[in-house]
Formats: sequence, C-alpha cells, structure tokens
Amino acid sequence: MSITAALLVLLAATLGTYFARSSLILLLADRELPAGIERALANVGPAVLAALTINLAVGSDGLGSVEVAEAAAVLVAAVVAAWRRNLIWTFVAGMATLWILSALT
Repeated sequence: MSITAALLVLLAATLGTYFARSSLILLLADRELPAGIERALANVGPAVLAALTINLAVGSDGLGSVEVAEAAAVLVAAVVAAWRRNLIWTFVAGMATLWILSALT
C-alpha cells in the first residue's frame, strides 16, 4: 500500500469515527432529553466502571487471578461508593488503595 492510499484510509476512518460519535450530539444539541433517559444516563459511568472491574477480576485466567491489592481496592471503592455516592470519590479511593497496596507488596 502506498503512503497516499494509507493516508486516505486514515482520513476516511478519522472522519467516519468523528461523525459516528458526534452525530447524536449534533442532532440532539438543541433538544431536551426525556426524564427517563436522563436518569438512565446517570448510570452509564458506574456501569462502565463495574464492567471494567469485572473484566479485570475475571480476565482470561479465571477468578484465581485477582490479587489482594486489587480485591482491597474494589472493596474500598464499594464502601466509598455507598457512603459518598460520588463517582469521582469512588474512583480516587479505589485507585489510591490499589497504588498504595501495590507499592507495599
């Protein structure tokens, strides 16, 4: 493949990705979303973090691949999530726990 063809493919992929991701934002920018959708969107962040956490915990090695630092970080994050009900504080507490315990071991 020539450099020109590769750059054209890259440009096409870039534009396609941009328009696919921005289409809803551009189409719905001046409209208000229904209350049910607004409530559902509030759960997207925690659902993504939960999916990433489960994927990390289970992984390709099965359930035996979880280390103590990771399990403690998940536990701390769960407690902070129940206590503060704030995604940022949950993330900060879990990551701080993971980093500190990983550095100690």
